[in-house]
Amino acid sequence: MIKKLIHTACLTLFVQLISLGQGYQLAVLKYSGGGDYYANPTALPNLISFCNENLGTTINKEVPYVEVGSSDLFQYPFIHMTGHGNVVFSSSESTNLRTYLLGGGFLHIDDNYGMNEFIRVELKKVFPSNELVELPFNHELFHQKYDFNGLPKIHEHDGKRPQAFGIIIDGRLVCLYTYETDLSDGWENREVHNDSENKRIQALKMGANILMHAFMQ
Repeated sequence: MIKKLIHTACLTLFVQLISLGQGYQLAVLKYSGGGDYYANPTALPNLISFCNENLGTTINKEVPYVEVGSSDLFQYPFIHMTGHGNVVFSSSESTNLRTYLLGGGFLHIDDNYGMNEFIRVELKKVFPSNELVELPFNHELFHQKYDFNGLPKIHEHDGKRPQAFGIIIDGRLVCLYTYETDLSDGWENREVHNDSENKRIQALKMGANILMHAFMQ
């Protein structure tokens, strides 16, 4: 009963934040294990600017880091996570993240190359009974303001096809894991990776779709 009340309260908060259309923030997840959670520092601010200019959102451009186990997690309707290496969630952190996601929060994980073998294990701590499932090209995530046939390929790495995986609870996508695409690299300042303007726009448009879907599903 207590958990149910917490979930309801969190969901109400998120709905209020989004309906106000102003003053809410996105955050980057800070985690343990040695992985560089702080990678791509210009990525989310640039995505926010793109969305404010092209979607009419008024998201706060300040992007804080928030720890997995912190109660501060519940202040942000959308959490972004990235990095290149190891990720470790403690039992209490897994519980906190699960409560956040079941309560209406959304987690986007973008593998910056090297996270895959670690993040899959840690997500099983968060949702032991739920698997990551690949989202088909006709999923509404790919058909918000911008139409895509799956994820755009921003960086090659191992030359594998880009894939979008999700954890879906009661019909709602609560966690999106983007793999072999490097979306957040494409959101960074142009001089960081020297990506073409076309690649950067593709990445930003797909990011905008992700935010739209997270807030409107």
